[in-house]
Amino acid sequence: MRKKIVVTGGTGFIGSRLVHRLAAQGEDVHALVRPSSDLASLKECIDNITLVFGDVTDPSSVFKAIEGADEVYHCAGITYMGDRKNPLLQRINVDGTSHVLEACRRAGVKRVVHVSSITAVGISGPNRKFNEESRWNFDMIDLEYARTKYAAEEIVADEVKKGLDCVIVVPAFVFGAGDINFNAGRIIKDVYKRKMPFYPMGGICVVDVEIVVDCLIAAMQRGRTGERYIVGGDNVSFRELAQTIMQVTGVHQSSFPLPVWAAHVISFLLRFSRGRNKISKLFNITMFTVASKFLYFDSSKAQLELGMRYEPFEKSIRRTFEWYRERGMLK
Repeated sequence: MRKKIVVTGGTGFIGSRLVHRLAAQGEDVHALVRPSSDLASLKECIDNITLVFGDVTDPSSVFKAIEGADEVYHCAGITYMGDRKNPLLQRINVDGTSHVLEACRRAGVKRVVHVSSITAVGISGPNRKFNEESRWNFDMIDLEYARTKYAAEEIVADEVKKGLDCVIVVPAFVFGAGDINFNAGRIIKDVYKRKMPFYPMGGICVVDVEIVVDCLIAAMQRGRTGERYIVGGDNVSFRELAQTIMQVTGVHQSSFPLPVWAAHVISFLLRFSRGRNKISKLFNITMFTVASKFLYFDSSKAQLELGMRYEPFEKSIRRTFEWYRERGMLK
């Protein structure tokens, strides 16, 4: 008899790629999706999975979806780094995680893998790499998303103390084919369309989505209970990232480093400019402040314990770009 595997956030970028992989392996996959969700990301495998309609903010629908499951991948979450407050961050990332993990414990799920974020680990600085033991310091920036992802990890720790077998996987900045909603892929599109005349002065750790999926499955199979595993690749400055995207796409644009104080000035002026749509949608003060920091990470623990493979980030950028171009998504 096949194991019943539940994936929350099954229509999201990471969740949908995980669902595709598990379905291709012949697993009995149940994807928890909201009734209003766009199912386009699951189009290629939808006949081989079971859709379960519910919402992580609704405890009863969560328990109904999870009851009888052997394994659960909790991928549901909202990524929002805008300038305005978003109450869904607390409801989905924190309360939703509580609902899912409590349901897993009550239902007797054998193992859970929780998908976290590098913002739950911290800001490294330019000359060091943070690891799983680093002290969280993202409170230096008023970023609600980081706070909620950190709080979600605390919920995991509490549930583990109560007996839940749960492992945490912490993906870096994720590129890859299948990013239908332009998460990290938004940078590729905006560079391609010459909407990034400047770049923040920080850096980021990047990884391909298929490597993340590899590690999610490995964490389910052999990760240690209560442990977190950072899944990243190259640590690159945003200058290097932009230059690589230009090389891959064949589009060249003069760009310059922009300090945070200047970003504030430009943001203010853009309020009165008709040229706002000529600048990347990623440009807001909150996002730019984060991107002006360095989020560099050491993934040696995932390499050692989960068998995480390495590939140069340029390959992931190229794969993502070609996936968008083949589907006419860069217009």
